[in-house]
Amino acid sequence: MTAHRSTPTPAKPTHSKPSQAKQPRADARRSIAAILDAAIACLRDDPSASLGEIAKAAGVGRVTVYSHFSNRAELLQAVLDETMRRSHESLEDVDLSGAPTEALTSLVGASWTIVDEFRAVLHAAQRELPADAVHDAHGQVMERLRGVVERGRSSGDFRTDVPTDWLVTTVVTLVHGAADEVRAGRFGMDEAAGYLTSTVLSALAPRSH
Repeated sequence: MTAHRSTPTPAKPTHSKPSQAKQPRADARRSIAAILDAAIACLRDDPSASLGEIAKAAGVGRVTVYSHFSNRAELLQAVLDETMRRSHESLEDVDLSGAPTEALTSLVGASWTIVDEFRAVLHAAQRELPADAVHDAHGQVMERLRGVVERGRSSGDFRTDVPTDWLVTTVVTLVHGAADEVRAGRFGMDEAAGYLTSTVLSALAPRSH
């Protein structure tokens, strides 16, 4: 009888603990996802949106936000990482197998619309996070661009009189500038896209001697 009583007793906590532990983790993932989505939307409208406004948009309380992110900077870092992850996923669909000039044109066209979408988030991050943190978050996107530029330099399609990193920085600066001009209403999307492409290709074209 003692054996029959003791057998089910240890089995109860063994089965109940995992089920109790899994649910909070699932809830936490959903909560974090909702907060990040709300933060991206709020920051797009207002780069200085408060944690209270973000919490309200996410349908959670401020306490919930602080349970996942200890301060605004930590939330901004998570938002920046998420936007870069989404950007990288979008750029993975861009065909870069063609000639370097064609690949660069396709990559720039896709990149600048993404930058336009997330420009306010980037602005908030650049204003409140360390420069190294913002730069590191762009790692995968920058490497994709660097690969195209290096291929173009090797094939003779792009200039080699300045370093690759300078050309990459030039392209990124022009892309961000185009997004700023569209957001300010000085140029339309299609108009800016044409100017951006021609300017980038001209900036990277080989120098005549």
